Amino acid sequence: MRGESKPLQQSTGTADKREAQQVHDRLAAARWEQERLGVKPRRTWEEAVLRWLLETKHKATHEADKAKLRWLDPYLGGKTLNEIDRTLIDRIKFDREKVASPTTANRYLALIRAILRKAATEWEWIDRVPKVNMFRESEGRVRSLSPAEFQRLVHELPQHLADMAMFAVATGLRQANVTGLEWQHVDLVRRHAWIPAAQHKNRKPHSVPLNDLAMQVLTKQVGKHARWVFTFQGEPVQRTSTKAWAAALERAGIEDFRWHDLRHTFATWHRQAGTPTHELQRLGGWKTSIMVERYAHLAPEALQGAASRLDSVISYVPATDKDKGASP
Repeated sequence: MRGESKPLQQSTGTADKREAQQVHDRLAAARWEQERLGVKPRRTWEEAVLRWLLETKHKATHEADKAKLRWLDPYLGGKTLNEIDRTLIDRIKFDREKVASPTTANRYLALIRAILRKAATEWEWIDRVPKVNMFRESEGRVRSLSPAEFQRLVHELPQHLADMAMFAVATGLRQANVTGLEWQHVDLVRRHAWIPAAQHKNRKPHSVPLNDLAMQVLTKQVGKHARWVFTFQGEPVQRTSTKAWAAALERAGIEDFRWHDLRHTFATWHRQAGTPTHELQRLGGWKTSIMVERYAHLAPEALQGAASRLDSVISYVPATDKDKGASP
């Protein structure tokens, strides 16, 4: 009859009649629980992953998430969300920490937690989320160079990397935004560049005022390529942390320094020059001031003027023992 629902058919996955009957009975009981008692259907990890990837495909970390999920599949693949408990998550935690840093392991744990929270609070697939204990992380790394150290490094770098390093320190731009900079996003007349939201880490457009140092670097690049600002042998630069970068660091006598630390150097020099937090946040394109505050201790003298304001309010003249009438 038209409109009449058909019975649900599903393979039991076994040829044994007795076992097949047991599987059938379990499925029938599960359907009865769902229909009559309102019990949630048992969703699988794969279902949750698929929905997560569809709903978060706009994220800048989408490809990184997919790589993490591939690594997690041997642990979580084939399991229902209700089977993912604290014991299993702790196993993943310590197994990942064996081959990576605690910070990296935490990123995997955070992804599991985010998916399970979505499944509980938005999709209503599960009633509770198991506790996820993260590794304790140290404070964010802050490694910067002095102006003299930076000049030594620039002197040892190949010219194309020297120009890019100088521009990174002048603007505070991240590596991907330097290598991917296009002339259509640069206005030399107004001394201004911008990073589109799709290319910026916090997914908001970022305005970049160009100081004299940045302008000098950009002027050198004019005419080298119609589209890309920074090139090498006519092609856009894809990587900066190359063998040439490592060799230059060694010749300059600089240890434990990464390309991203040029951004820390930019922030450090600004704080030492007295740039306040709110201005530095906008210059560097940080989403919150919390990320900028870690540089505050680098320029305590910047607060000296604020601290001195009390000097005009009250003064301290120590009294002598004679003034106090005290006996010797």
